Amino acid sequence: MSADQPKPTVSRPRGLPLIWIVPFVALVVGGWMVAQEYLQRGPEVEILFLDAAGVQPGSTKLEHKGVTVGQVTDVRIAKDLEHVVVRLQLNGDVAALAAEGSQFWIVHPKIGFSGVSGLDTLVSGVRLNVRPGDGPTAERFVGLNQAPPPLNEKLGRAIFLESPKLGAISPGAPVYYREVKVGQVETSALAEDATKVIARVRIEDRYVDLVRTSSRFWNAGGLNVKVGLLGAEIKSTSVESLFSGGVSFATPEPADGKELAPVAEEGRHFMLESKVDEKWEEWAPVIPIHPQQASPDTKPDPPLQQMMSGGA
Repeated sequence: MSADQPKPTVSRPRGLPLIWIVPFVALVVGGWMVAQEYLQRGPEVEILFLDAAGVQPGSTKLEHKGVTVGQVTDVRIAKDLEHVVVRLQLNGDVAALAAEGSQFWIVHPKIGFSGVSGLDTLVSGVRLNVRPGDGPTAERFVGLNQAPPPLNEKLGRAIFLESPKLGAISPGAPVYYREVKVGQVETSALAEDATKVIARVRIEDRYVDLVRTSSRFWNAGGLNVKVGLLGAEIKSTSVESLFSGGVSFATPEPADGKELAPVAEEGRHFMLESKVDEKWEEWAPVIPIHPQQASPDTKPDPPLQQMMSGGA
């Protein structure tokens, strides 16, 4: 090679431009996030409601104990045109909620003398709540029209009141003894032969001895109006019972030389009278009251119809 010839130039292929690193990293991160979301998804379930006012796909949440555990993904009219099908995507860590016996309901704002609930939905929109079941895995459920009655959260005793009609008594209505609240109505249903209404009442533990086999119960809701020559007398047990209904009961004093009637056992049935007999309000037997005590964890009550039929 002569000295006048130029030296050859060696060219090497260029590497990946730095500008392409950013979208590549973004693609990797995005793929990882999609994979994580997919892995964290739980099962999908369908719930049949009579009405789904306010429920919106992509925004309505499912909550349990105040924690979001799922989201509504679809809302559509059922084939019978009478119901609404709500489809829910559960989170992976709560897959056990997709079990037979789970109860779903829509939380709407509610204001009443028996309680205030769901006021936050005025701002955030309606939400769904769930009470877990313990059966095998399930995909389809029938939603409740309202929140279910509370579980057996307090020590106490359940008794049943029978009446030709329900009247103004609703779940949460108070139960009074001498105008002191000692329990509440938990739920109600028609008897199996549809001839009467049966309501389940929970008496608080410290007051269970007040209910004897001889006790008399009456409807204390609304206004009691008596008209006489000197005018009219209007009486209501409380403002709460005026609007939400209520039940009162009294226990007779023992006859001379006799003891009080036995304490009513769990599940005993009583007739619910439409009005009070004046002599019942005069009864004042001496019955010791149990001291207040903490409530340990208890098992939930079996369904009302099962309890009425004597099932376990």
